[in-house]
Amino acid sequence: MNAAEGKPELVVVCGPTGIGKTAAAIAIAQAFRGEIISADSMQIYKYMDIGTAKPTPEQQAAVPHHLIDIVEPSEDFSAAQYARLAGEKVTALHRQGVLPVVVGGTGLYIKALVQGLFRSAPIEPHIRQRLQEEAAAGGSASLYERLRRHDPETARRLHPNDTFRILRALEVFEATGRRISAYQQAHRFADENYHALKIGLQMERAALFARINHRVETMIGAGLVDEVRGLLDRGYAPELKAMQSIGYRHIVKHIRGQADWEETRRTLKRDTRRYAKRQLTWFGADPAINWKEPGRLEEMQTLVRRFLEAAA
Repeated sequence: MNAAEGKPELVVVCGPTGIGKTAAAIAIAQAFRGEIISADSMQIYKYMDIGTAKPTPEQQAAVPHHLIDIVEPSEDFSAAQYARLAGEKVTALHRQGVLPVVVGGTGLYIKALVQGLFRSAPIEPHIRQRLQEEAAAGGSASLYERLRRHDPETARRLHPNDTFRILRALEVFEATGRRISAYQQAHRFADENYHALKIGLQMERAALFARINHRVETMIGAGLVDEVRGLLDRGYAPELKAMQSIGYRHIVKHIRGQADWEETRRTLKRDTRRYAKRQLTWFGADPAINWKEPGRLEEMQTLVRRFLEAAA
């Protein structure tokens, strides 16, 4: 506990997909009597293992992991719910004298935990209903184009198929006349709930993209197609938010005969690389992040040691 501020300490390991966050976080947790709290918006789902690159059983046995496999793919799950559950786990670990190590690439989850979520004006139900009806009738493409006109900064961060977040951004704009990105920017300066050391992983862009391409091939070889077939067989509809995520929507499209295999592999790699770019943009806007290459474990551990000594 940081005596001066009265805030618990935690370590955050963040960065783009495929860069090696899990391995770095496990090394830190083992060195400092820590446990891992996942900050991944896909690893929360049961039955979705390969496409979300969940820590292996061996990795989860090496260090306890939390907030993995906690909801069904059909369930809605928000950043606010994540912040509440993760906050409860941080409190419990501190009471046990265990260091929470938050690891993941979902920037909104990390921000929601460390800093809380911003409060915008209440949304009138009729605005939400009208936008939802528009999405149901015409899909997300036209709404995404509208968002690009009104709030290009938010649109750049979102995938055109991310109907949930597109609707939320448009709701805020129509209700308040203010862009959701403006609310989020103002919220960046709010007090943080924890005394957090943030470590971001980065590497040369070409090397990262090569790792991502290799990871996609590894997922395919590990049975990603069978995993998606299994989800469909369990009755999880392709339209679910979880099933619209990277990897799953691509394989569903192939299974339905809407894309041949080479096109599926190509677009899956491309969209994963694009997602990594968006993650780098998000984390790159946080001046508190200490950037390290994935292999610099000793440097990361030195940062953590100094952080904990200063807080004692």
